[in-house]
Amino acid sequence: MTDPLDQRAGRTIPTGEQGRHGDAVSCPARWGPYADPDPYADPGPYADPDPCAGQGPYAAAEDSAVRERFAERPSSRYGPRRAHARQPKKRRRLRRAVLVLLAVVAVAAGGTYGWAETRLQRDVDLGAYGDRPPPGEGTNYLIVGSDSRDGLSEDDAKELHAGGGGGRRTDSMMLLHTGAHGTSMVSLPRDSWVTVPGRLDTSTGKTKWPEGDKLNAAFSYGGPELLVHTVEKNTGLRVDHYAEIGFAGFVNIVDAVGGVRMCLDRDIKDEKSGADLLRGCHTLNGKQALAYVRQRHQEKEGDLGRSRNQQKFLASLAHQAAQPDTLFDPLEIGPAAQAGLDTLVVDKGMSLRDLGRMFRAVQSIAGGHGKQLIVPVSGMGVPTPKGNVLKWDPRRSVQLFDDLRHDRPVTETGNPPRP
Repeated sequence: MTDPLDQRAGRTIPTGEQGRHGDAVSCPARWGPYADPDPYADPGPYADPDPCAGQGPYAAAEDSAVRERFAERPSSRYGPRRAHARQPKKRRRLRRAVLVLLAVVAVAAGGTYGWAETRLQRDVDLGAYGDRPPPGEGTNYLIVGSDSRDGLSEDDAKELHAGGGGGRRTDSMMLLHTGAHGTSMVSLPRDSWVTVPGRLDTSTGKTKWPEGDKLNAAFSYGGPELLVHTVEKNTGLRVDHYAEIGFAGFVNIVDAVGGVRMCLDRDIKDEKSGADLLRGCHTLNGKQALAYVRQRHQEKEGDLGRSRNQQKFLASLAHQAAQPDTLFDPLEIGPAAQAGLDTLVVDKGMSLRDLGRMFRAVQSIAGGHGKQLIVPVSGMGVPTPKGNVLKWDPRRSVQLFDDLRHDRPVTETGNPPRP
C-alpha cells in the first residue's frame, strides 16, 4: 500500500522492501540528475542512517569528495587531531625556533666583532716612507713572524730558547697574494741580500744612504715600516696589508687550537731552538711548534729549509683552526682568537674583514688550492761584509714578482739551486 504523502513526494515503494517503521523504501527520484538535496534534512545525533546512501550513479564520487573535505578539516575537540592538522603548528614552532637562533647568533657575532675590533693593534703605517709602487691587481699581504718577547717572562723566554734582551727581529717573512688566479704564498728568506732604502737613522739623527744588507736587518733598523718599504723597493709589489705575530702569540695560538699535526721525515734535534722531535707524525704544542719553525741548523738548505717548514706549519695551523670542532666551539675558538688578537700587530688600514680574507687565503693553500714557493735564488751562502747571504735569481725573481703584480698565473716553482 502506498502512502498518500509518498505519492505527493514522487516516491513509490515497492512491496516487500520495508523501512524503519515497516514501510517499503525506494530511492529512484532522489538520485535523479536534477534532484536537489533536502534543505530541511536534520542529520541529528539520533538520526537513522540514510537507507539510500551509497546508491545512485554519483554515489562513489560524492563519498570520495566527502572524505577529502573531512580530511582537510581540523579535528574537533571531540576527537584526536590528525597528523596533517598538527603539521602547520609544528612548522610555525620550527620557524620561530630558527628565527630565535638566528637572532642569538647575530647578537653574539655582533658582540664578538665589536670586541675583536678593539683588540687589534693597528700600529703600522705602510706609507711612512712614501715613494710607494702603484697599486697592482689582487691583494698582497706581508705576514711576519717576529722574535718579539712581548708577553713573555724571563722564565718563559728561557724555556722557549728565545734568548735574552729586547730587540725585535724577523724569523719569517711571507708574501701572500690573492687574486683572480688563486692564491700564492712566497717565502722571503731572512738572509736574502737586498738593498735597504735610504732613511733617517733615528739613533744618530743622520741620513743613511741605500745599502746592501740582509732582509731581516731592515726590520731591526726601522721596524715594520722600513721592512715594508724594503720589500716594496726590491719586489716592485705594493704591500696592501701587514700582519705580525711574536713568540708569545704564536705559542698561545697553537696551544689554544689544541696543537698542530705535523709529520716529520727524520729526527730533529737542535740546541739553539730547543727542537727535539722524532721522526713520524706528532701533534705539536706551542713550545714544540716554535722550536720547529725556528730551527735551521738541521736543514741541509739552511734558511731555505726553514722557510719551507714555516710555510707547511702555517698552512697546517690555518687548517686546524678552521676545523668544525674548533671553529664552531666557543671554548676552542674563543681562546684562540684572544691569543691571536692580543699579540697581533697589523697596519692601520687592516679591518677584521681583511684579516678574515687573509686567514681564508692561507687556509685555501692548506687545502691544496694555491701555490707555496720560495723566491728563486741563484746562490746560497754567498759571503758579504754582512755575513753569508742568499742572492735572488735576477731573471726568475723579476718574472715572479711581475706575474704577481699583474695578477697573472704563477709559473715559477721556486726550486732552489743545489748548494
